[in-house]
Amino acid sequence: MNILHTMLRVGDLQRSIDFYTRALGMTLLRTTERPEQQYTLAFVGYGTNPGHAEIELTYNYGVASYELGNAYGHIALGVPDVAAICDQVRAAGGVVSREPGPVKGGNTLIAFVTDPDGYKIELIQR
Repeated sequence: MNILHTMLRVGDLQRSIDFYTRALGMTLLRTTERPEQQYTLAFVGYGTNPGHAEIELTYNYGVASYELGNAYGHIALGVPDVAAICDQVRAAGGVVSREPGPVKGGNTLIAFVTDPDGYKIELIQR
């Protein structure tokens, strides 16, 4: 078994595609339009499944925002240089919600960025 994708509901599909591709360097892998069911899907990632997990961005027609609740935590990305990725996110108009630094109680360098819908993404230097 392996993880194929994680689905996030988004309020503006193009804005989310722009964030994940421009700010985080992912590729738009494919889209699926379902006008009769009133939703559109866009899959982004660093490669396609099953070799790579993807993020499914789901836009439900007419829904501009969602309550994230307190159960969702974050998606984690391994990156070669946390500070450089934070600069890239800022340059693309994104938000760095926790500046690069060591994880509490450890030495691993991490940072957090927030996507346009409020989802947290942890950057872990590898």
